[in-house]
Amino acid sequence: MTVQHRVLLGIGVSAGTAYGPIAVVSPPPGIDPDEPATTDVEAATEIVSDALEQVAVMLLDRAERAPEKGQPILQATAKMARDRGLKKGIVKELKRGSGLTRAISDAIQKYVDMFTQLGGYMAERATDLYDVRDRAIAVVRNVPMPGIPELKEPSIIVARDLAPVETATLDPKLALGIAIEEGGPTSHTAILAAQLGIPAVVRVGNIVDYAISAQAEATTMALDGGVGEVIIAPTQGDVDLLAERSQRREAALAGSHGVGLTRDGHKVALLANIGTADDAERAAAYDVEGSGLFRTEFLFLGRESAPSVEEQTKVYTKVFQEFGRRRVTVRTLDAGADKPLKFADLGEEENPALGRRGIRLTRIREDLLDDQLAALAAAQQATAADVRVMAPMVATMEEAQWFADKARAAGLSSVGIMIEVPAAAINASTLLSIVDFASIGTNDLAQYTMAADRMQGELAGLLDVWQPAILRMIKLACQGGTATGKYVGVCGEAGGDPLLALVLTGLGVQSLSMAPSKVDAVRASLRLHDLSTCQQMAAFALDALTAKDARAAVEALVHPDVKYLM
Repeated sequence: MTVQHRVLLGIGVSAGTAYGPIAVVSPPPGIDPDEPATTDVEAATEIVSDALEQVAVMLLDRAERAPEKGQPILQATAKMARDRGLKKGIVKELKRGSGLTRAISDAIQKYVDMFTQLGGYMAERATDLYDVRDRAIAVVRNVPMPGIPELKEPSIIVARDLAPVETATLDPKLALGIAIEEGGPTSHTAILAAQLGIPAVVRVGNIVDYAISAQAEATTMALDGGVGEVIIAPTQGDVDLLAERSQRREAALAGSHGVGLTRDGHKVALLANIGTADDAERAAAYDVEGSGLFRTEFLFLGRESAPSVEEQTKVYTKVFQEFGRRRVTVRTLDAGADKPLKFADLGEEENPALGRRGIRLTRIREDLLDDQLAALAAAQQATAADVRVMAPMVATMEEAQWFADKARAAGLSSVGIMIEVPAAAINASTLLSIVDFASIGTNDLAQYTMAADRMQGELAGLLDVWQPAILRMIKLACQGGTATGKYVGVCGEAGGDPLLALVLTGLGVQSLSMAPSKVDAVRASLRLHDLSTCQQMAAFALDALTAKDARAAVEALVHPDVKYLM
């Protein structure tokens, strides 16, 4: 049976086009269905410890042979394999009687669930944990490691998900492109693909099943990592069109460097979102003006006790040093409720998303914030970085004043707030009269504006930032900035969309922070339009009746080359 021509859509995470044969990644081994329950916990613990160590050693060995930019990611994954908390979790499952592979799988899944609750960057670290799980289980079961088959010819890699260890060791001459069912725009796989110059598309529905059928008949595949398009059994016309798109994208990106500016010189700072010290090292190498969001939760997750001031100072200093004199905007601890910490457990809540998280938690546990602010101030004094701190989940004047007083007393002079709830957007002028700046977290602002859980995929349409109600909330926040003469930026993933970036600029946003690999495209898009055009786009989007209408209205005004940047 001949494989039919089929066009599938996903999320483009590494620009470029590819065409060639298909190579499907070997699946993970899975739990051994015939394994007995654990009766000798000590012996089982030794087996698990040995398996995790073998995985760590293998990853570090791969790191030595990987491209330089991929080495930190492999080293970080190896560190996960040696994590004491993870091992303790597995031993706990063994004590309950779970078999070896079941214990490994269940313990790691608990870590994944915790990261997933955090959302965004942290949720996408799940791939790294699953890689450790699959490799440890392969060692225990004495079966071949999952992963990419040996490539005998240049091919497009297809997988349900692709572990960073696999991506980091790819040869761009053999790996023409990557198409996976899962993953995300800030996953390690996406970051590495962009660094290696390999076109990649994630979240492509059913791509593995289609690829297996196509591979069986030696059918080719094509993809566009800019627009997120994957084509099974492409025609010659498809191949020619992709080649033309690639050439046009290169032309549109030519000269994309330096500060963010519209065509008529209006400044829009282009910044990077980061979550770890390793992220800072990678992001600082890009042509960015600093970091608009440094998430600090990773220092606190999965621990029995809070990190010390000394430990935090060491990490913050390393992050600040990476950026030199460029700005680093730090979001203080955003945890609690649906982001539980063992050492700050306030108990179960009926509705965690509306519970004691962010600043609400730290107002109860002031010691956590006091220590963090002290560490940030010490790190600032030890470096030349332009450090700015902001509190998450601020909704009232009292909260903003409390945080501002604490931060300034600690010696931090640039103090801001996140605008993530409608109350903060509506009351932005009052809140900004207290603090120095605000940053809009579009993910949470969309969730609370539309009363739609961002972790529930079926509600994704409601969370589209093109929704006119969400755009109006952003406009209110920006009006507060204008009224007070204070700076308002965006640090949600919306800032990395070359089309939406124009609308945000027109609404009055003064900086855009995103995955660093997206900066070039956003910078190029801004330079194709003057500020008045961006303002007109924003007005049309605000007046639209639906998200679809808003986007269509803006697309009618946009420069033709922008479609090659997306």
